[in-house]
Amino acid sequence: MKAFLKISAIQSSLVWEDINANLAKFEIIINGLSGKTDLIVLPEMFSTGFSMNPKVFAEKPDGKTTRWMQTMAKQANSVITGSIIVEDEGKYFNRMIWMQPDGNYFTYDKKHLFSIAGENDVYTAGEKRLIVDLKGWKVCPLICYDLRFPVWCRNNYRANEYEYDLQIFVANWPQVRSHPWKTLLSARAMENLSYVIGVNRV
Repeated sequence: MKAFLKISAIQSSLVWEDINANLAKFEIIINGLSGKTDLIVLPEMFSTGFSMNPKVFAEKPDGKTTRWMQTMAKQANSVITGSIIVEDEGKYFNRMIWMQPDGNYFTYDKKHLFSIAGENDVYTAGEKRLIVDLKGWKVCPLICYDLRFPVWCRNNYRANEYEYDLQIFVANWPQVRSHPWKTLLSARAMENLSYVIGVNRV
């Protein structure tokens, strides 16, 4: 029997390309969750909005927003996850940070880039999935357009157990595609026999 897992999904409008304003907004919300939750999930590119301007807004690994996440995770005593724009070795990534209360963290780089918005022209695709442990739950965090690729999301069954128990999708889907968003979240849950959490920007 797995431990009871308390999850806080924060869906919020974002201030376009204003890192300070977005972090200030989320800080107020997270402060209200301190000691009340195990996992806080923020949207895709929660510090900037879905920007195609990484030359201006990308941060280095361990940059400002990552350090902010370390501070907030420690204060809240919970894992905080969400994606930000990162420059790493001269390449730009839509990178999900899985920040633990002790300041250690894992990362996942978005595999499927949204070509309709030109994301593939400015960002580099990730190459491998991430599965992390939280209170005995195996969690697979993914980003936005990954939701449309069931093979990438597949919950493989090996050695008499599934790879993960919970899949998380952080996103910036528009309202016009809210029906596919909700339908695909349900589909991924059913076909993979797992819980699924979707956190959009609104």
